[in-house]
Amino acid sequence: MNPNLNQLDVFFSVQTFQEEQIRDKTVVITDVLRATSTIVTALANGARGVIPVGDMGEASRISQSIDSDETLLCGEKDGVKIEGYDLGNSPLEYTREKVGGKTLIFNTTNGTKAIRKSLSAKSIYIASFHNLNPIVEALKSVDEEILIVCSGWKGRLSLEDLLLAGNIVYKLCDGDLQPEARDGANVAFTIYDRYKEDLESVILNTNHAARLKELGNEEDLYYCSKINTLNTLPVLEDGIITDRHVEEAK
Repeated sequence: MNPNLNQLDVFFSVQTFQEEQIRDKTVVITDVLRATSTIVTALANGARGVIPVGDMGEASRISQSIDSDETLLCGEKDGVKIEGYDLGNSPLEYTREKVGGKTLIFNTTNGTKAIRKSLSAKSIYIASFHNLNPIVEALKSVDEEILIVCSGWKGRLSLEDLLLAGNIVYKLCDGDLQPEARDGANVAFTIYDRYKEDLESVILNTNHAARLKELGNEEDLYYCSKINTLNTLPVLEDGIITDRHVEEAK
């Protein structure tokens, strides 16, 4: 079963929607550079789950209520690892040796805030280029409206998030978006269709990529641009993101 593509839309940043607009819908969160890429990688490398939080205060409160031997405080502010945290927001840090069997309390400038703002949704999926196919396959069986939320950067559009959203739209409609499609889906589809043959180069030259290069995180850009390397399907349920494929295998 394919979703009703006339009910598919894309929000370009956290500031472009209100909580009421996503209530009881299926939401897909994208933050290519780097939160969703990091979440997908952490789960693929054996993390038990990821708890997304809105700020450092919430992260501290949750960490105090959970066995410290089983948890890691993770995240960044303005692209830089938060002082005192175990890990930052580079997906390359999230190796199996570091995160296997751990629950991660995760706090980022954009991605986790987008997730927290979407809590009224019926379902929340976490998407990166790495797990593009699992996301698309899951969305094909969705009955309700699908909204793709681009996390952006401090309320502004991030091209890399829009490209991923467009890639999802493109695959859902098999490259043939109908004229009655919603404007957000149409824009994302069109941008992706223009740049689809050179995605890595485009991502490497985005505004957000320039910020990460200045911080010495250029290697992350190449990693986050890789497509369909992980068969991970992260879903938020009861405040924690887990890999549905792992849960279904139990």
